Amino acid sequence: MTTNKQTMTACWAQAAAVTAIFAVHGFFAVHAAAQAQLAAPALFVAPQITPQIAPVAAPAAAPAAMPAVAMPGLHPVPADVTKHAALPPSAAPVASPPAACKAPVEFSHFDRPLLHTRRRLASGEPLTVVAIGSSSTAGAGASSPATSYPSRLAVELRQRYPEHDITVLNRGVNGEETDDMMVRFSADVIAAHPQLVLWQVGTNSVLRDRPLDKHSTELHQGVEELTASNADVVLIDPQFAPAVIAKPETPGMVEQIALAAKDENVDLFRRFAVMRDWYEVQHLAFDKFVAPDHLHMNDWSYACMARLLGAAIAEATSRPMASAATHPAR
Repeated sequence: MTTNKQTMTACWAQAAAVTAIFAVHGFFAVHAAAQAQLAAPALFVAPQITPQIAPVAAPAAAPAAMPAVAMPGLHPVPADVTKHAALPPSAAPVASPPAACKAPVEFSHFDRPLLHTRRRLASGEPLTVVAIGSSSTAGAGASSPATSYPSRLAVELRQRYPEHDITVLNRGVNGEETDDMMVRFSADVIAAHPQLVLWQVGTNSVLRDRPLDKHSTELHQGVEELTASNADVVLIDPQFAPAVIAKPETPGMVEQIALAAKDENVDLFRRFAVMRDWYEVQHLAFDKFVAPDHLHMNDWSYACMARLLGAAIAEATSRPMASAATHPAR
């Protein structure tokens, strides 16, 4: 080999060696950079993705959703997903407040004083009240015996007269008519020696289409028997409920009971007028004060009836004696 060829071959070998050295250093530099990038946290921010659902407005107090960050090996998380997940559960519907218990004074006021009841309260002796009637006295439609009108009346009277011993006896029997109740007077009413008798009457007679003439005779006889036992008597007429007002004899029965109270000089609680006022004037729906059977009262109406009765009894036993004297006891 000539000297020139040897020199040229040596130069090529030296250049190849240098190129190989730079290639090796370049490989390790790139590898190190890649390792450093994998070790560092990713800073990629996912693009906003609109989900295919109706938009839901977040409440004003809800914190703003953070943008989703892409992690290595995971798909980007839409920011809107976290926004919807932060929404509170739907609030339960707010129940409407119960209706106020009220009625016109002319319907819930007693025209005559309760003299026997007044004297017993004045003496401080125990007071006994007997409530006799049919299912709406027994408490049909109420959620428990404690929410019948006689039970609620006992609570009302004890609150008004906390220093007195007051007993309210419930003598209601489902399905009874006037003559059925009169058979029970001796054992269920008079034997208890009450100072006040509340006689709920008339509903079942109209429901069964009984003749009004026969009922009128029985009603007068019953009132006379009760007043002869030295008790104040309050008649209670039928309830204003769909099943009752559907009967053609109902207006006649309501009028008949009012006339009997006037003729016999006893008081009348105008339940029919009170409940009609709830419906026609106060615009309460029937389901607010009538049980689902469209006949009986419910917890609210029994409690309201007891409250109105309690107020009427309190007023009638607290009138000045001059006013009471105009209606002598029988």
